[in-house]
Amino acid sequence: MKFMKLGSKPDAFQADGNSIRYVSSELATDIIINVGEVKFYLHKFPLLSKSNRLQRLVLKVDEENSEEIHMVDFPGGPKAFEICAKFCYGMTVTLNAYNVVAARCAAEYLEMTEDVDRGNLIFKIEVFLNSSIFRTWKDSIIVLQTTKSLLPWSEDLKIVGRCIDSIASKTSVDPANISWSYTYNRKLAVPDKIVENGMKLRDKIESVPKDWWVEDICELEIDLYKRVIFAVKSKGRMDGNVIGEALKTYAVRWLPDSVDALVSDDHTRRNKSLLETIICLLPSDKGVGCSCSFLLKLLKVAILVGADDSSREDLVKRISLKLDEASVNDLLIPARFPQATTYDVELVKYIVNRFVTHEKSSRDFELVDRNEKGNGDFLLAHGSLLNVGKLIDAYLAEIARDPNLAVSNFIDLSQSIPESARPIHDGLYRAIDTYLKEHPSLTKSERKKICGLMDVKKLTMDASMHAAQNERLPLRVVVQVLFFEQIRAAAGAQTHNNTPRDASHSTTNTDEESEKAAPENLKSLKKQMSQMKIKDDELRKNGKLTKKNSKNRGSGVRLLPSRSRRIFDKLWVVGKGHGENRSSETSGSSQSPTSLIPGETKSSGGSSSRHRRHSIS
Repeated sequence: MKFMKLGSKPDAFQADGNSIRYVSSELATDIIINVGEVKFYLHKFPLLSKSNRLQRLVLKVDEENSEEIHMVDFPGGPKAFEICAKFCYGMTVTLNAYNVVAARCAAEYLEMTEDVDRGNLIFKIEVFLNSSIFRTWKDSIIVLQTTKSLLPWSEDLKIVGRCIDSIASKTSVDPANISWSYTYNRKLAVPDKIVENGMKLRDKIESVPKDWWVEDICELEIDLYKRVIFAVKSKGRMDGNVIGEALKTYAVRWLPDSVDALVSDDHTRRNKSLLETIICLLPSDKGVGCSCSFLLKLLKVAILVGADDSSREDLVKRISLKLDEASVNDLLIPARFPQATTYDVELVKYIVNRFVTHEKSSRDFELVDRNEKGNGDFLLAHGSLLNVGKLIDAYLAEIARDPNLAVSNFIDLSQSIPESARPIHDGLYRAIDTYLKEHPSLTKSERKKICGLMDVKKLTMDASMHAAQNERLPLRVVVQVLFFEQIRAAAGAQTHNNTPRDASHSTTNTDEESEKAAPENLKSLKKQMSQMKIKDDELRKNGKLTKKNSKNRGSGVRLLPSRSRRIFDKLWVVGKGHGENRSSETSGSSQSPTSLIPGETKSSGGSSSRHRRHSIS
């Protein structure tokens, strides 16, 4: 910390209790100056030789035959006045970052200018500020903190503005050229190096990171912090991600962790003001700067403290641009009265709709520009859509446990993402199964609607095995699962054998006709499918698979046992007998009657479907 010493005489100020200060001298004091609750017993001559204001005040009290001067609202209080008085006496005074602003404001109040005496206090303090304080990183921050209690003097003297400009200028310096000390203590380290003789050496590179300054300014009050960030941004040389990191660090420092502390009567207004300020300081480019997780946390706090609508809408816009980066926990936003659900499902649906709208407009633009710029951005955008599809399915599985979640809310949120975002329906099946388990009182119609969201053609083998034995699913859905798995297995086998498929088996009834024909064999078929999987696993473990089965697995197909195929053959015969009269109700072998996505092409049993498989818990 920089400091400056003024004067050379020993300090002769003494105290008598807490309210009296006097100068130990052979000469009797001839003036009493009241500053706050402290009385200063001093001598007129040294004071009048440095201060214009004291000259006028002494003249006034002499005319009134009084010995006391009262100074109301003296900037800096008794301590600042004592610094000025000691300077007038020529006593040793030490100025530093903690007291220099108070001394400067007090000198201004006393009018200790060059007109009264050359080399007066104002001049000396200005030299100290410009040559030392504003050139030092830490001192500039400390001085800026002290200006808060000295308003409006510190503002009028432009000390606040000069501090802010000093801080902002230093943050914009190339980190490689920073030589001053700072409190940021993270270091960049390179991995251990192995030298020729085989010994390991740890080599640390103590380089300065781009966000080295963000923790140092966190101690500033929010209004000063806001001005510093605005100044940093106005320089135009700071990366948006660093600004985002600074805001995140400040929010973590000042926003309470607990909900009770956020909404307490004593701090609600402060927290609301702090949050709205952080939101207005977010980088103007909504696509960069802050992580989606941080933005969602801000949104949760904004809802709790009752932030204004414009702040919340700004957050929603930013979140919708980066929704593919979010996690399920991030989206678990507590619902507020009068909503009956645990989490705010409507808000999440609104965010998803904004994301989908933005993605659609972006993809339309990219399709036009694709030939010139290549496919990289287009593929990246599609990857974002797939991530959001997985996110929403996982979110549905989480909120499905809420007993107050209506079927309509579940269905609306599920349908809010386009079909291209959900190439595999395992996640959706898991969510539906959870909802059916937690809501056993659903009507048959409601079960049909919610299961209608799922396309059995898009379930992996593991999910199909689970669904075939799931007692919570309607019988029709189970039959569809069983039929499609047999069709997929048969298609894969025929593809492997290079033989054309019989046209009579290309179309089958998987709806009500199958339900009527299948009940007596359904339980047996489920059991056999389960046994088939167990047996398959055992054979894999023991290494006893036949060459034929190895080929089948190589093509991504698991054939049902011969007995299961015979049961399916019986069901096909029944389905075929009614197929001609109910052609409008029949569906292709690769089409699910309950699918809400018309026009889907037949899924292949080839290697591509195998690559998309994943387990179902």
